[in-house]
Amino acid sequence: MSIDSSASFEDQLQETIVPEGKTLRAFKITNAGKTTLMSSMSLVELNHHSDVANNRMTDDEQSQRPLDINHANKLAKYFLKALLDSAIHHMKKENLKINEHFFRIQEQIGKQNYYTIAPIIANLRANSLKDVRPLIDKNNETVGHQITLKVGDTLWVVDGQHRRKGIEVVIDFLKYINSNYKYPGKGSIFSDHKNKLTKEEMEVWNECRDMCTYCKVAIEIHLGLGIEEERQLFHDLNQLGKKIDVSLANKYDSSNPINNYVSDVLIGDIFSEIDFEVLDSSTEADWTEEKPSLTRKSLAAINAILFLNKGNINGATPADVTEYKKETANKYWNEVLEIPSFLDNQPKLKTVAAQPVVLKAIAKLYYDTFFGKNEVFNNESNQEKLVTGLKTFDFSHGNLAWRYYTMSVDQRSEAGLSGLMDYLPIDGEGYNRDMGGFDLATGTFRFGAKHNDIVPLIADIIRWHCQLPSRQKKEDKDKIAE
Repeated sequence: MSIDSSASFEDQLQETIVPEGKTLRAFKITNAGKTTLMSSMSLVELNHHSDVANNRMTDDEQSQRPLDINHANKLAKYFLKALLDSAIHHMKKENLKINEHFFRIQEQIGKQNYYTIAPIIANLRANSLKDVRPLIDKNNETVGHQITLKVGDTLWVVDGQHRRKGIEVVIDFLKYINSNYKYPGKGSIFSDHKNKLTKEEMEVWNECRDMCTYCKVAIEIHLGLGIEEERQLFHDLNQLGKKIDVSLANKYDSSNPINNYVSDVLIGDIFSEIDFEVLDSSTEADWTEEKPSLTRKSLAAINAILFLNKGNINGATPADVTEYKKETANKYWNEVLEIPSFLDNQPKLKTVAAQPVVLKAIAKLYYDTFFGKNEVFNNESNQEKLVTGLKTFDFSHGNLAWRYYTMSVDQRSEAGLSGLMDYLPIDGEGYNRDMGGFDLATGTFRFGAKHNDIVPLIADIIRWHCQLPSRQKKEDKDKIAE
């Protein structure tokens, strides 16, 4: 090969280097009668030798849905936790000294009792069975197969694009730290502080980076599939599976600190002392059910508001479930259990507090007065007012406040509810104020299914009773007065 003497040394060197492929050892299986290869790659190798046929290809060549970067980032945080856990276990096995920052950072990002990355399903479009070579041992027996990814060959991910992107995000995160000695800016999958990282902190992330080569993920390689076959495979893998019930998922998930609070404290301690059932299904018990109960799904949603002021527990970290918050949450649940008729037989027929939407409203008030950043609501005076006021609040079905929006001004005045005007938002076109309905035959009030709309209204009614500050702005009050 002739070399252009006028080119730079780097350019000359690039021209003389012959890129190498990647040889994988695998074993051959017949998946539904089709020959595939089962192998594994390190996170670094998978990131380098695979790709996703989506936006950078024409519509005719795509076999994937659009990437959801938020989902990929959630997976990246999970992978980061797994890498840190692997680093700690590896260093213990090698009898290496582990500095305190390993455990401090692990407490911050969270930990669980086990980690795994689901196998990636990919297709090697350019290859076929003739490229598979058997591996023969000294006894002349086939012990496996090998396939070489030649230069330009790409493993096209059919199922696992978000896992692959999550791996890429983690690798980029660790590369940034290695180069800049600090955490990335806003939007990073983890950031402890803005200062330059200490030598001990850098040791943590360097070990995690090493784990990207040490840790591997299983990969099933399909050979020579066309676009239509890739699309069918994508459909079958993603559409034919049955999604796990939310309550059962919460029961099995030990990685989320709020789930752990529900399992260890609520179920394991507080509820164990009383006759209260926690259901593993996502469907609440029928109104005629004798025993008081809640589903794990509802418990997760209630505690998400209580700890996070959010609609779900996704993304909760140990920093969100401090000892102070747990102590306050215990106070909340003990107050709830003391609500009249809450623990009676057929509680839903006797108190609206047995409906999860009401418990969410109380949780919202607890968050605002104990954990919220707004000092107008979060102060000792309001905390005392809330705890005291809940003891005298009327959680019966007959409380006319639930029917506030169905009443005329005169009816509200006659029922002693005129003061709610300063607490409840205006009732006008474009607003959903349908809290539910009162059944005259059974004497019960059933709140509606749109909890996001109803929770603030129930909370406002309780605010009014407890004489807490109203959340309504002055301009809203002026509209009401008009």
